[in-house]
Parts: sequence; structure tokens; C-alpha cells
Amino acid sequence: AALEAGELDRAQSSSVFRQLGIAPVRVNKGMPDETIESILGLHRELHRREREAIATPEEARRANTELRLKMRALDNHLPDIEALAEKQLKAAGHSSGALTHRTVSIMAEQLGFELLYVDDLPHSTRSVTDLEHGRIYLPPASIPGGHGLRSMALQAMAHRLLGHTPPTDYADFLQQRLEINYFAACCLIPETAGVAFLQQAKKDRNLAVEDFRDAFGVTHEAAGMRMTNLMTTHLDMRLHFLRVDESGALTRVYENDDLPLPMDVTGSVEGLTVCRKFSARAAFSQRNRTTEHYQYTDTPSGTFWCSTQTGSTDGGGFSITVGVPFDDARWWRGRESTDRAQSTCPDEACCRRPPAGIAERWSSKAWPSARVHTHMFSPLPRGAFPGVDDNEVYSFLDRHAAQ
Repeated sequence: AALEAGELDRAQSSSVFRQLGIAPVRVNKGMPDETIESILGLHRELHRREREAIATPEEARRANTELRLKMRALDNHLPDIEALAEKQLKAAGHSSGALTHRTVSIMAEQLGFELLYVDDLPHSTRSVTDLEHGRIYLPPASIPGGHGLRSMALQAMAHRLLGHTPPTDYADFLQQRLEINYFAACCLIPETAGVAFLQQAKKDRNLAVEDFRDAFGVTHEAAGMRMTNLMTTHLDMRLHFLRVDESGALTRVYENDDLPLPMDVTGSVEGLTVCRKFSARAAFSQRNRTTEHYQYTDTPSGTFWCSTQTGSTDGGGFSITVGVPFDDARWWRGRESTDRAQSTCPDEACCRRPPAGIAERWSSKAWPSARVHTHMFSPLPRGAFPGVDDNEVYSFLDRHAAQ
């Protein structure tokens, strides 16, 4: 009993317990052992759940992989959300062309919301919705990296339209994020108009991400990703989409054409480095980086044709790649490219292992200091809405509610 009482004292003095703001139980000689054991059991479970909640990013990687494989099986197409988006657009009077900010405002009004642009949004948010007063707060300007104001407003509306409730776990959070992004993409490039555009371009043998982008007034990344939603289902064409940073790391990916991608033992691909021979990396060395780079790449899984466009943000450069198996290159602009590379990855001799002569020359004479990415050791975001500072959000809403 003395040992258990000591363990209870330690548990009640822990930061996990103290942050709950609950008064500790005073242990005295008259307290039954069963009571101490019961309270101690609650503390053990509290600590177990805390350890589970601050899982390393491995939990996020597993959840992300499961979602990626699920969407691959669906050809990255969600017909119910496609139909919902078209219904909302029709109700707002949108028929063709790029979606205007005014139409987005009308869509919000029809849901009972007003769009307000403020310069003091909580730093951990892209938007904040005040359900009581019917307000959606947005930043005064687009966020670098493709997060336009139209898209952010549409994502905020999507939570209400899709009937989302506070996520129950990280996988649920990722699913909801995917759905709101999908709804926004459907509004910016509606299925009916988007498919008609792509079918005509295929008929003309002139498919191009840049044309799709310009026709609907979206970013290159948004256009490329939207192609993955539509082309397999409606054009019977398998393809891949990659966003890669200057170091070669995958930051966003979709494929259903069997392009060989780097993969860890859990099946995760995000954050891993793609082959140096891929167009996604070769494009960084092009002298003219304002136009698309076209390339054929021979791989262990066959030959692929790719179109790559580079861009940059404050965080560094990146490339957006959309590609298809060799047989489907005939439908795309840039198919006449003579640039061709050969990749044997994941064989390390392809591009990871240094040439024997260089390795022998420097292996014992080099000592680089590695740049460690601190996010590798960060716990998953906590709270009802992962990654959001509740205190900051509620203070923000309280401040603006009085205005």
C-alpha cells in the first residue's frame, strides 16, 4: 500500500495531471487500498493515452498512407462531392469560365455566411468560421504556395456542406482535410466543364497542364492535381502527380500508373527522395525554368513521359510534375521531346551511391554537418482541431464578435 501511495503521489505531481486543473486526492491511513488502486488505475490510463496522443510522425505517415491507397483504389475520384459542388455552383449562378470571388461570396451567403478579410488571423489557421454569427474570417491576401482566397473560402464552406464534426483521430482529420480540398477543387474546376476541356484537348492530341491551368484561372499545382481526379474516370488514362522540393523530397504525390516511387517499410512515400534522373528533379537544372520541361524516363516498371514546371516560395524551390505511361504520351503536348533518361531506382547504384573513385577519394576525408529537420521529432498536433491553438482561436473570435 505504501508503494502504491508513493506512486499515486508521483502521478498527481506530474505535469500531465497538473495541467487538468483537478485537485489532487489526499492519501491518508484510513483510505482503503481498493480506492488507491482504482485512482492509480485512472492515472496509469491517463498517462497511457497521453503517450499515445503524442505519437511521433509515424502515426501521421501511417494514416496518410492508408488514405493515399484508398484514393488510389477510387481513381482519386469522389462523385458525391463532385455532384455537391456542381449543385452549389449552379445555385450561385456560375455557368462557365473561371470562378469569381463574387460568386464565392454568393455561395457563402446562400449558406448563411459572410466572408470577412482580416489581418490578425491566428497564425495556426488558414481561416476561422464563427458558426454563431455566420462569419468566415480569411486573410487579406493569398497564402504563398497556392492557397488562394477562393480556395480557402470554399474549404471553410465545405466543412458545413459535408456535415463534418470535430475529428475523432488523426486519420479522421486527414480525411476531412482531403474532402474540403476536393470540394474546393471541384468548384474551381467543375467536373462537367473540366472533363469537356480535357476530352477536347485529348481529341486534338494537345493535353497540357498549363492550358488546363489557364482556362480555369488556378495554379499549376491545382490544375495538375485536378487532372488526377478526372482523367482516369472520364478519359481512361492512368497518370501520376508529384510535388518535389529542391532537395528531391516528395511533398505531395498521387499515382495509379505504377511509376516506381521511393517507399519505406510502411508503404509511405511522402518525404522520401525521388530519383535524380526523374523529370521532377532534372527540371531544376534547366536554363529556362519558366516553361514546362518534357522528358521520357525508362524505369524498371516501363517508360514514362512527364511534364514538369518549377516554381518557388519563401521556403525554396519546388517542381510540379504530371506524367503518363509511354503509350499515352501521344495525347500530350511535348510528346516530341528528345530528352530521355534511364532510372534503375530503387537500385542505389542508380543515383544514390557515389562513383567508386570519388567515394574512395573522399570517404575518410569528409565530415559534413547535417541539417536536421526539427519536425522529424515533433509530436502530432493536439487538440480538437490538430495543429490549431484553441486559446488563440477563441480569443480571436471573442475579439471580433464585439465588432
